[in-house]
Amino acid sequence: MPPRRVDAVIARGTVFRLAAAMLDYPLAETQQALEQGRLSQALNAAMQTLGEAPWPELPASSDLCALEVGYMATFAHGRRGKPRVPLVASAYEPLLAGETPGSFMLNVQAFYRHFGLKAATDDEGHIDEPDHLVTMLEFCALLCHLEEQAASKQRDASPYQRAQRDFMARYLIPLLSALRARLAGEGDPGLDAGLAYLVQRLPDWASGQRHRLENQVGPCPAPGASRHTASTEPQKLWD
Repeated sequence: MPPRRVDAVIARGTVFRLAAAMLDYPLAETQQALEQGRLSQALNAAMQTLGEAPWPELPASSDLCALEVGYMATFAHGRRGKPRVPLVASAYEPLLAGETPGSFMLNVQAFYRHFGLKAATDDEGHIDEPDHLVTMLEFCALLCHLEEQAASKQRDASPYQRAQRDFMARYLIPLLSALRARLAGEGDPGLDAGLAYLVQRLPDWASGQRHRLENQVGPCPAPGASRHTASTEPQKLWD
């Protein structure tokens, strides 16, 4: 893999990783990085490497409390005890495409199991939410890391590229698009401007990355042609 393409893989992984950090529950470190412009600078550098439009510097929430209030009002609270903008795919019925939530999540987990990942426990992460957006973004960042490692060692990186292509097409991009549409219909719940811009931009960016991967390893199979089920042996999906 040419050095320039390796740089693009690293940049793609950086966007996934930073997006996951920004959309996870706010920490003091997140607020500081937003306020100091470090997150926007890192995202801008990654976008420039990928040949994308610059990432703007936007005003950050005034403090951690304001960041938390806007985050909770958007992603945790809402009408009848349900979040205004859920961060889990199973909360959006059209994304289930007729599957039960349990079957849907088992199919998502099949991707994770294939790469040796297991559910988090206690405070390690979103234990019972394999379809949580943060979990999905972190998984895509891992796939980029594995792709970069394979390329640097002159090994075949295509299994990781195909896994990214398929996971983004089936799960990540539909969730990102649903999230953007739902947020647009909620007016202004007070979400941090940087996070709101991230939600707005990620679907189109991820779609562009999927198309780039398709140019490298071929198009994503049609849903009916190779869609795996919960009983499918995961090791046969992309090797």
